[in-house]
Amino acid sequence: MDQGVQMVSPVGVPSDRANLEPMDPGVTSIQPGGGVCMRIELAWGRLRRWYLKTFRRRYVRRMRELRRGDPSGCPHEVLDPRDLKFHANQTDCRWAVEDDPFRWRDRLPFVRVGLAELTIFGGLGVLLGAVLSFVSWPLAAIPAVVAAWVAWFFRDPRRVAPDAPGLVVSPADGRVVAVDEVDHDEFVGGPAVVVGIFLSIFNVHVNRAPVDARVIGLRYRKGKFLNALLPASARENERLEARIEEDLPPYRRMIVRQIAGAIARRIVCTARPGDRWERGASYGMIKFGSRTELVLPSEPGLSIEVAPGRKVRAGTSVIARYAPVATNASNVAADAPPDPLDE
Repeated sequence: MDQGVQMVSPVGVPSDRANLEPMDPGVTSIQPGGGVCMRIELAWGRLRRWYLKTFRRRYVRRMRELRRGDPSGCPHEVLDPRDLKFHANQTDCRWAVEDDPFRWRDRLPFVRVGLAELTIFGGLGVLLGAVLSFVSWPLAAIPAVVAAWVAWFFRDPRRVAPDAPGLVVSPADGRVVAVDEVDHDEFVGGPAVVVGIFLSIFNVHVNRAPVDARVIGLRYRKGKFLNALLPASARENERLEARIEEDLPPYRRMIVRQIAGAIARRIVCTARPGDRWERGASYGMIKFGSRTELVLPSEPGLSIEVAPGRKVRAGTSVIARYAPVATNASNVAADAPPDPLDE
């Protein structure tokens, strides 16, 4: 297996940790499939940067002084945090939370990466409804309902993940449509269980981390847009998979796979190799109906807690449970990531 190296702890017990993979060259933004709304936002960004440099030079200078990291990797100038929206996974440039004047958007009840669609489609629905209200109230109700549905689709409810050890929570809201066993998965390194979840257009579409983990790599593949209910969609549709490794022994490797559907054609994943996830934390979404798969290592002590037909919620529903594994405390301490407060 070429995915990891053997590292020996101070007491001589080896622990198999995965090497970080280079960023997939197909992942050039958090939304590698592009899209009309993304192009509109990027065009608006060019206009906004021109305005800021022309009329708000003091603001631009102050934001440059507060900026941390190197903005190289972003295909355009980075004047403030808004310029990182689509390319946050291409650069280590950041602003501290207290220096980001746009952090309030994360507190909205809507997913931040969907605000453009919410504004464009929701706004058009409201505007068209207002115009049609002068003609016919029943007709005006149609675009108003569409606008309300768009707002409902991009909702981002707060979730609290269970914290018991060994739990794997659902990466998506929806209905379990498959629980399959495979003889061998290359990344997992052995037999695996694949849990498929179908997301209808009425489900929350935010994807969440199934475990505390480190992101090892991303794999993006263009493809078809078959109905996500069809088993063939998992093989042939456009998809992006995050390959992750648990933070604690035995460092299980898992895959979370976002799969586009007949309506959903925009996969969003904000992760990059080296990122660390907390169980239940959001890391992306699939815009409109879609499918999410979770690949788990099959081993003694694994209990699958769901079956086809079961409805699940991202970040809170338990998909699987691993029996506790005895570990040497000194090994855990040796392999654990350093605490930034100690540096």
